[in-house]
Amino acid sequence: MLRINHGQTRPFCDGVSRRRFLEIGSLGAFGLSLSSLLRSETVAADASGRGIQHASKRSVILIWQHGGPSQLDTFDMKPLAPSEIRGPYRSIASSLPGLDVSELCPEQAKVMDKCTVIRSFTHGNGDHWAAAHWMLTGRTGANGSDRVPRQPSMSAVASHLIGPKSTGVLTSVNMNDGGFGFHGGAWLGVAHNPFRYGEFSYGDEAGRLLGGDHRSFALVDGMTVDSLNNRVGLQKQLDTLRKRNDQNSVFRQLDAVDQQALDILLSGRTREAFDVSKEDAKTRTRYGDGWGEQALIARRLVEAGSRFVTLNTGYWDDHGNLKGGLDNKMPRHDRAVGVLIQDLAERGMLDDTLVVSAGEFGRTPVMNKDAGRDHWPQAQSVLIAGGGYRHGQIIGSTDAKAAFPASRPIGVEDFCAIVYHAIGLVPNDTVVDHSGRPMHLLPQGEVPRELL
Repeated sequence: MLRINHGQTRPFCDGVSRRRFLEIGSLGAFGLSLSSLLRSETVAADASGRGIQHASKRSVILIWQHGGPSQLDTFDMKPLAPSEIRGPYRSIASSLPGLDVSELCPEQAKVMDKCTVIRSFTHGNGDHWAAAHWMLTGRTGANGSDRVPRQPSMSAVASHLIGPKSTGVLTSVNMNDGGFGFHGGAWLGVAHNPFRYGEFSYGDEAGRLLGGDHRSFALVDGMTVDSLNNRVGLQKQLDTLRKRNDQNSVFRQLDAVDQQALDILLSGRTREAFDVSKEDAKTRTRYGDGWGEQALIARRLVEAGSRFVTLNTGYWDDHGNLKGGLDNKMPRHDRAVGVLIQDLAERGMLDDTLVVSAGEFGRTPVMNKDAGRDHWPQAQSVLIAGGGYRHGQIIGSTDAKAAFPASRPIGVEDFCAIVYHAIGLVPNDTVVDHSGRPMHLLPQGEVPRELL
């Protein structure tokens, strides 16, 4: 069986309590499978027409700052503005001439010559859930009063159309699902939800998937590859009999999940990727603990062949005491992102890995009465590195308050097009929706010419 460490106790949909340590053994009554780990607690509809349409050597690591990071306190400093606009931090020079960043971002400052900062990212929705759904799926749907995801996330689409770079690894992983984000498969089905890892909060917008660590992918004592294959073979014979009486899309989907689970168990590459004890001590020290260690895991996952890894860093919705909040989390975020980009570059992996750091919107240009900043979708700074793009540049600009784009506005669909293009997809690629109709990945949007 597989032993999964969960961060919380939550009842199953049938009311049975889940213990902190849950032994997984599906494949019917015959023992071991990772399938349960890869399925939701409810079975969603399968999307017909699944198939790999593109081949790509690239992966995505999305650093998702749910809640909305402040552009004025990161990459769009306004040092000459009044204090209520410029905020509590001074700016420091970066490795990219002309780009000064917050003093809280020294590690990212070192790699800015390898990055692009989009200062003119903009949209018009200040609702956490609505904006996050839009940015992570490319389409509008959920909102604060109706938080059910309506569209599959970019990671789910990548899973559906491309899959992992190597067999025997997880296609997508979501660390620290923060709540303001939609990372799951929606109507593409549970097979395309991400594996969840780390600390979770709020709801299950990523899809109700089990989480764990490298021990989740190991055969238990006494279980061998041969005995596993024998059990799988017997289960498949029983499934064949069952399907004769119930031919429907659920079985097709679960077959795919079972096969993915078997590949992962037999290869061991996913287990190795999660086990950072196998990394040299110098590298582990360089990344540090917490988000730094998780950034290292992200690098190891894409190195093993995962396609899309999301690392949620903290909660950036600082309506009050902005300085206290950023003093706490920004150095940890900065280290994770800066060291990750530098490490990928040193290993020759950066060109084949798109690294993006963003949240669902920016923050108000004027500090509020509680010394915080409120929601502001009209302007946000987005950090991009790698992915085969041209870097060492700033795209766009904002006005004197970092309130609105002054040049080169970049929208949500453009953001999604950047992510898709890096892994070989384009906006007019199609998936078959829940009603059986082909649908473009994006209604519009294009990669900014400066990146190409």
